[in-house]
Amino acid sequence: MAAARRQVDIAADMGESPGPWPMGRDRDIVPYLTSAHIACGFHASDPATIRTTIELLREHEVAIGAHPGYPDLVGFGRRRMDLAPRDVEDLVLYQVAAVKGMVEAFGGRLQHVKPHGALYNVAEVDDGTAQAIVAAIKRADPELAIVATPHSRLCAHATAAGMAVAREFFLDRGYNADGTLVSRRRAGAMLTDPEAMCRRAVAASRDGRFETDDGATVEVQVDTICLHGDHGPSHVAVQRLRRMLEAAGIAVAPLGTFARAR
Repeated sequence: MAAARRQVDIAADMGESPGPWPMGRDRDIVPYLTSAHIACGFHASDPATIRTTIELLREHEVAIGAHPGYPDLVGFGRRRMDLAPRDVEDLVLYQVAAVKGMVEAFGGRLQHVKPHGALYNVAEVDDGTAQAIVAAIKRADPELAIVATPHSRLCAHATAAGMAVAREFFLDRGYNADGTLVSRRRAGAMLTDPEAMCRRAVAASRDGRFETDDGATVEVQVDTICLHGDHGPSHVAVQRLRRMLEAAGIAVAPLGTFARAR
């Protein structure tokens, strides 16, 4: 029997503009995506922006996920907050339920949840936060997939809870030798060469490994590739990415079509 063809999702964080202040170029990148993560209003966005983003994604047949974060509009959700697990569960459940309800009101279905910023970073290493996020998502809808980095506590707890997990790779972020992301406070946190971004993402998706800028080899499992809509070089890279993946024998599809099946 022939081996199943490798599949990968292309996604971006979207709907992060508050009111009239634009952030990201959602309309420019949406034609190249298979999934997207919509900000839920705590780190960015508002009800009108959520609705507009849902309509845009539905128009382009892009699968929809919720992107909950810490209640930190000023810091864009990138500042760590010292919250008890129950508080984390409540704030994630509230945000996921809100976006899920709006998506369904417009005839769609929520596919997945990906925590944002500092909440995502804390869930990589903190069991209490990771368990609280999984509990909230499972309570909202046990059929939702959870996006997580491959070696994180979030990935481990989601798997233990029987949830579908999509392991994420970043198209445009720098990686350290241990597989963690380069801090945004350091040079090299965001990559700038579109061709190099795509070559690295193809290698990670096809081979399960890639080389960092300092020559280290990182082992990784990839189900979904994320890019940032507010980073100019990523707009160029995403236009090439799908073609390069498919040329390497990798099918591009929304993660909801394969995350639970693998």
